[in-house]
Amino acid sequence: MSGARGGAVRTLRVPGRHGYAAEFSPYLPGRLACAAAQHYGIAGCGTLLILDQNESGLRLFRSFDWNDGLFDVTWSENNEHVLVTCSGDGSLQLWDTAKAAGPLQVYKEHTQEVYSVDWSQTRGEQLVVSGSWDQTVKLWDPTVGRSLCTFRGHEGVIYSTIWSPHIPGCFASASGDQTLRIWDVKSTGVRIVVPAHQAEILSCDWCKYNENLLVTGAVDCSLRGWDLRNVRQPVFELLGHTYAVRRVKFSPSHASVLATCSYDFTVRFWNFSKPDPLLETVEHHTEFTCGLDLSLQSPTQVADCAWDETIKIYDPVCLTMPA
Repeated sequence: MSGARGGAVRTLRVPGRHGYAAEFSPYLPGRLACAAAQHYGIAGCGTLLILDQNESGLRLFRSFDWNDGLFDVTWSENNEHVLVTCSGDGSLQLWDTAKAAGPLQVYKEHTQEVYSVDWSQTRGEQLVVSGSWDQTVKLWDPTVGRSLCTFRGHEGVIYSTIWSPHIPGCFASASGDQTLRIWDVKSTGVRIVVPAHQAEILSCDWCKYNENLLVTGAVDCSLRGWDLRNVRQPVFELLGHTYAVRRVKFSPSHASVLATCSYDFTVRFWNFSKPDPLLETVEHHTEFTCGLDLSLQSPTQVADCAWDETIKIYDPVCLTMPA
C-alpha cells in the first residue's frame, strides 16, 4: 500500500547513492534534504541532496559531495539555507544551499563514524548535538570551530541524538548499549538512564505535544513509549515490524501519531492511543528504509529514503483522513 490522492508518490532516483536520512526544511515548503552514501555506507563517498517539489514531481536543486558516506542531516533553525551533515570519517560538515560549493566548515573531533546530528529547536540557543560510534555525544555551536562539550557514559555505539522540542538544553540519546539517556547541557553527567530494550536501540524521538514522552525503536522490531516521570515500564509498546526499526518520528501535527521505517523495507504509521494502533503500512521500497520525516508545513506529507537509491514524498491515506 502506498499513498493517498490517487496513490501519487513523487520519486527521485539517485543512482549509486543509498539514502540514510531525509529532513524537510523548517522554512521552505516542499524543500527536502537527503544524506546518502555510496556502497551502502561501507566505502566510497557521500552526497547531500537538496530537493524541491513541483507539480511534476521531485527535482534536484543542488547536491554536495563529501569524501565519506553521509549518515544524517539537520537544518539550521535560524537560516533557511544552512544545514549540517555527519559522516563516516568522524566529521560534521556545515553547508549553505545558496552556495554552489562547500562545505563552509568541517568539525572533526569524533574518532569513529558520526551517525546522528540534530540542530536545537528551541529559540535562543543555536546548538548542534552529534552522536558517534566512538560512544560519545558532542555539543557544538556552529559559529565556533570546536566542540563546546563531550558527554560520556554510553557503553556502545550511539545511533541517535535528538533535542527536546520543549526543554532548552535537554537532549536524548539512544545506543547499542540498549539504553535511552537524557542529558542536560548545563551538567555533563547524564540525568536519566532508561534500560529501554534488550537489544540495540537505533532511534529515539520526543513527542511534540508532551515534554515527558519519548519513543524508542530497536533491533528487537519493537517501539516503546517512555514517560520520563516514571521509566520503570513503557507506557506503550508497538509491534508489527519484522526487522529492526531504523528510525522513528513523532508527528508534528497529531499528538498521538508517529511514523517508523525499518530494515523490513516498510514505513508504518501508528496511533499509540488507539486499541489497534497500526494505522497504515507503506510498502514502496525494495531495500532497507533508513530516512523518514513528516512535514511541518504540509501536515499530510511524508518523505523517506532507502538503500534502493530512491527518495519518495507522499501523502499516506491515514494522514489525509480525519483522526
